[in-house]
Amino acid sequence: MAISKSKIAIGLLVVGIFAVVFGTVLVFVGPIIIDDQIVKNVEINPKNELSYTMWKDIPVPFFMSIYFFNILNPDEILAGEKPMVEQRGPYVYSEKRWKDNITFHDNKTVSYQEYRQYFFEESMSAGNESDVVTIPNMLVLGASVMMENMPFPVRLVISAAFKSFKESAFLTKTVGELMWGYDSKLVDFLNSYFPGMLPVKGKFGLFAEFNNSNTGLFTVFTGQDDIRKVHKVDSWNGLKHVNYWNSEQCNMINGTAGQMWPPFMTTESTLPFYSPDACRSMELIYQRPGMMKGIPVYRFVAPKTLFANGSDYPPNEGFCPCRQSGLLNVSTCRHKSPVFISHPHFYNADPALLETVSGLNPNEEDHGLFIDIHPETGVPMNVSIKLQLNLLMKRVSGITETGKIAEVVMPMIWFGESGYIDGPVLNTFRTNLVILPMVMEYMQYIVIGFGLGCIIGAVALILSEKINSNRTSQPCRAVVASTLDNERTPLLHNSKD
Repeated sequence: MAISKSKIAIGLLVVGIFAVVFGTVLVFVGPIIIDDQIVKNVEINPKNELSYTMWKDIPVPFFMSIYFFNILNPDEILAGEKPMVEQRGPYVYSEKRWKDNITFHDNKTVSYQEYRQYFFEESMSAGNESDVVTIPNMLVLGASVMMENMPFPVRLVISAAFKSFKESAFLTKTVGELMWGYDSKLVDFLNSYFPGMLPVKGKFGLFAEFNNSNTGLFTVFTGQDDIRKVHKVDSWNGLKHVNYWNSEQCNMINGTAGQMWPPFMTTESTLPFYSPDACRSMELIYQRPGMMKGIPVYRFVAPKTLFANGSDYPPNEGFCPCRQSGLLNVSTCRHKSPVFISHPHFYNADPALLETVSGLNPNEEDHGLFIDIHPETGVPMNVSIKLQLNLLMKRVSGITETGKIAEVVMPMIWFGESGYIDGPVLNTFRTNLVILPMVMEYMQYIVIGFGLGCIIGAVALILSEKINSNRTSQPCRAVVASTLDNERTPLLHNSKD
């Protein structure tokens, strides 16, 4: 039996109205469902396999690239001339990170220690660990500056000790020795007579204390009670603030541990984090949007004020005593050693620093640090952190090893830590946290469009049936009208003969 158009129209109208109502509800409820799904996937919760595994074992390839500033004119520097350097590297190390001693607390926080190991990757490097480079001898030049204000006889004793151990102002060693340590009788001497001066005992190397070490005991919020606090640091080594600096603001432990951030970021958001290596909190700012393998990201970079001195940027006054902008004096957390951190090649620093050393060529592409982060989840997709280690060196009277060295903040090495999500981890992330929310978002509009189509179709059918009905009724009206006219005609007519 054929179904009438009116019944079809009524069916389409009902379906259409239901679809429009359902789609409209999704418009308001959908974002809540999507946000709830994101919240469940980014909070630190062992029941959530995806996010917890990413947080605990960090299944992302990380690499550390080391560049040495090889000194070309050590004898001339001792005579007071301007240092000349050439960049050597990169020497690339794969980096394994994992969290251990994980303890969840009743106040929705979790404590852990993060360990790291480094493995040399010769195939990715410009040389090998047997390459020989010349850099400032931190044991001599650093100790000399630290002893500058000691009595003159003490400085003479220190100079005699340097001579007896055959230590000079500059050190020529292999990359492997400079990185991971070499035996030094001077280290034993300084530790014996000046305990606490050096951070290590035994072998001395620039990264000797980093390999197979942890970054301290972090306690961070899990976000289970407030997703806005997820990954934010509650304490570090039991401290709510540090005491390295000269102001309350500079001593604050702000932001996260530098691996993940709270979700739902905007272009007004910043990336604050605490860095144990820099002994301070730092903050990156939004630069621009972008895409990484189909995933929308926001790029955050270091502001020019990050390492500005107190004169150029008053909030940084607490990090002083300061030199030129672009240098962070970390001597207070490095056993008083005259060490400074900067961007590589003094990028974004006072141009005067470039006049003190030949061979530096700063640019944003090679030397600027950045983090590309997925704003909806707060998960970094691509990371490139670059910092430079510098040593203040100068002539110190009584210590003849310093010669006539002109006072200069001397670049020693710079390193870049990089990592990006790829492979199965990227695919899982894209599916769960990008594609599915996107499908749900589009679905609500598809449902509304389908409903409107059904309603339009129903209206079209109703109008069509009405028009056809009108056309069918026209002949009937004509017959009726003719009949009525005939009924009005008299049966007898008067005739005129």
